[in-house]
Amino acid sequence: MAAPSAAMRKKLQRKFRLRGFTLKVDALEEAAAFLARFPDAEDEALDLLLDELDKEPLKSSILDRDAVRRVVSLLVEAEEAVDAASPSATSVQSALRVVDSFVVPRFHYDPIKKVFYEHTGRLALHGEAGDKAALYRDRYQVLLQRLARDKYFSKPAFESVMTENESCEITSIQSLVGCTGRRWIMGVISQLEERQFYLEDLTGAVPIDLANAKITSGFFVENTVIVAEGELLSSGIFQVNTCGFPPLEDRETSLSLLMGLDFFGGGVIPTEEALRLSSLENKAVNDMFVILSDVWLDSYETMEKLGVVLDGYESVEVVPSLFVLMGNFCSRPCNLAFNSFEELRLQFGKLGEMIASRTRLKEHSRFLFIPGPDDAGPSKALPRCALPKYLIEELQKHIPNAIFVSNPCRVKFYTQEIVFFRQDLLYRMRRSCLIPPTTEETSDPFEHLVATITHQSHLCPLPLTVQPIIWNYDHCLRLYPTPDMIVLADKSEQKAFKYTGITCFNPGSFANDSTFAAYRPCTKEVELSALES
Repeated sequence: MAAPSAAMRKKLQRKFRLRGFTLKVDALEEAAAFLARFPDAEDEALDLLLDELDKEPLKSSILDRDAVRRVVSLLVEAEEAVDAASPSATSVQSALRVVDSFVVPRFHYDPIKKVFYEHTGRLALHGEAGDKAALYRDRYQVLLQRLARDKYFSKPAFESVMTENESCEITSIQSLVGCTGRRWIMGVISQLEERQFYLEDLTGAVPIDLANAKITSGFFVENTVIVAEGELLSSGIFQVNTCGFPPLEDRETSLSLLMGLDFFGGGVIPTEEALRLSSLENKAVNDMFVILSDVWLDSYETMEKLGVVLDGYESVEVVPSLFVLMGNFCSRPCNLAFNSFEELRLQFGKLGEMIASRTRLKEHSRFLFIPGPDDAGPSKALPRCALPKYLIEELQKHIPNAIFVSNPCRVKFYTQEIVFFRQDLLYRMRRSCLIPPTTEETSDPFEHLVATITHQSHLCPLPLTVQPIIWNYDHCLRLYPTPDMIVLADKSEQKAFKYTGITCFNPGSFANDSTFAAYRPCTKEVELSALES
């Protein structure tokens, strides 16, 4: 057994001491050996070990090797028993949980108690005026409570520690009156008057001048929340010197503060179960997701290309666990002028026949269907509900286990959280920009898009006049805590970008460019693929 590192020894001793235990040298080595079994989930494994030790009838708080080994043996036996259980325990069906946007829990933040509480009761599709105000308030408070924990923006414990010029403490807009010198404010960019932009927070609004502002990466559009540094001029306008989005918070930090709250919608997983799932996830080296966007069923060329892709994966040794087919499913918008719904229904049936003819894919793969912005549905507002039952009945006869969900939708694979979103977002964000994006850090528009949605903790921070959102379901587009992966399917160029540990990619347009993507959850690797023309 390799001796534990000095850092590991220190960590173990501190954690055990917090629970009232003292470790002997041999007990420390036994605990370190147990943690070595879970390199990607050490903290969860340690918490589980301590929880089990708390339940043991120990004679002393000073632990020797035998006391720790007894508990470790029980935990290892439990894990092995699960691994040896029926194949369904580790199958993709049990590992995969698909969450429709309309069942994602809604949480409100209480700024007085500084806690989140879950909304109870029914959410109306057609909201009242107060619901629209709540949409903006909830977005703002999620980012404000995150910012309050940032070391650069939190209030210093002792006033003498930082000078006024060094402090980045946020000043409320109401408090700007009578203030001189440099100040930091946080608010939503709004156009309350024609050609005059304001920054609004929960206390008031102030006109801003962004003409000479130095900005960070991202698209600064109306409706985004920004942190701005500048000073209030005698004219009443806040002259912005520098501005950027609220800083990101590490996913693990967010999760540790939200213990027991199910923001993602996949259900709260106990520590013991999370540890088991993390171990299974690391062993799932053969699992792969194949993602295609713009699968035009009315295009002979597109269907021919899809057949080539399916044939290719049918012949591999281990077939993909999941195929994600995203809209648009028709080359023409399914609007009021569209009158070929019967034909589209039959085309879905032909797609079902095409999949069913590949026996291995039908038996061992799952198929997930997500509507696009121009597909049939009650409205263009987000989130969009799943494809109408009328269109998919023929397909379901051939593929009974096909999954039809909303856009966006969420998928939980073991412990990994994945968000799928089909929207031509990049073009619209660029068109709505108030300031040309900076090229200091990057000139890639996709990287600017990823920076915007992650820092805003929202999939679509566009003005509601550009992209309508169902007011009471705005929380379904929230990205807090940050997920492990975000798929931003768009008709623009195929791209992949890893930003602060979050894997983001656009599989490209399959109908236009013959591009698609494959994702391996075990390693979080994205393979951007294309058919040869």
